[in-house]
Amino acid sequence: MTAALTPELASRFARIALGHLGREYPHKLDHVMAGPEDVRSPRELHPIFFGSFDWHSCVHGYWLLARLIRLAPHIAEAEAIGDLFEAQLTPDKVAAELAYLHRPASRGFERPYGWAWLLMLQAELSGGADPRWAATLSPLARAFADRFRDFLPKATYPIRTGTHFNTAFALRLAHEYAAAYDDAELAGLLTRTARAWYQADVDCQAWEPSGDDFLSPALMEAECLRRLLPPDEFRTWLARFLPRLADRQPAALFEPAVVSDRTDGKIAHLDGLNLSRAWCWRALRPALPPSVGAQDAADRHLQASLPHVSGDYMGEHWLASFALLALTA
Repeated sequence: MTAALTPELASRFARIALGHLGREYPHKLDHVMAGPEDVRSPRELHPIFFGSFDWHSCVHGYWLLARLIRLAPHIAEAEAIGDLFEAQLTPDKVAAELAYLHRPASRGFERPYGWAWLLMLQAELSGGADPRWAATLSPLARAFADRFRDFLPKATYPIRTGTHFNTAFALRLAHEYAAAYDDAELAGLLTRTARAWYQADVDCQAWEPSGDDFLSPALMEAECLRRLLPPDEFRTWLARFLPRLADRQPAALFEPAVVSDRTDGKIAHLDGLNLSRAWCWRALRPALPPSVGAQDAADRHLQASLPHVSGDYMGEHWLASFALLALTA
């Protein structure tokens, strides 16, 4: 049976996120210290996004809550979500996050994964119930959009890894912001970059997963191009990129990853791979013939990892966001 976002599941996801967004420790900083004055706590460095083990997970934890109260506004946790946003999304805290970004040592901070998630959060807030939250966060979002504008013309090559540095994932998420704000210039840059990086790719072998993957390099590239290209152009490209899907090849893309130790942060990435593959399969399904079995592949990947979005903090601080991507594809 195909999984869906039920009110019960929305409440469960909300409780998970509310439990870690304000949890400062343990914490893994992406922080370059230029001197002893930069030895500071996560909350001092990032007054909004100090929880959830790392900055980017905290950002997409806020995205998860914003999407939940848009799609399921009557869940019991909605009031607590609103209270959190009121307390955290304030002009002074946004200014502090922006000041950190403008440090000379922060040029590569969270590139490109955190950049994309911040824009995804802003896109979600833009259609939310309270326009004040989007207005307050918008200076930080514009700063990250400008980083894409500056960086992409210089990025000669894509990054095809299945982790945070994957450029297809970053383009895909950033495009939601460009669409939400009718930013044709940014959308055009994202599309031109995707074409330059990926349009000549053919006969993908899909040598995955690797032991650290939480994104499928093959399916993420396909989902990026699905989002950015016109439908007919995308179908022509996909037929060249993955020409044997009707034969369920490459077989690795149809088989959920095995997660041997969910207390190991890197091995736990594989639950994220299953959830992000489910998202991609669901999003790609309308462009594929029924013989591919995209919905079945999505369901199998969801069944493998949806039960494990909580339990150990190595997965709990981030997996629900990827489950929500899949369930709302």
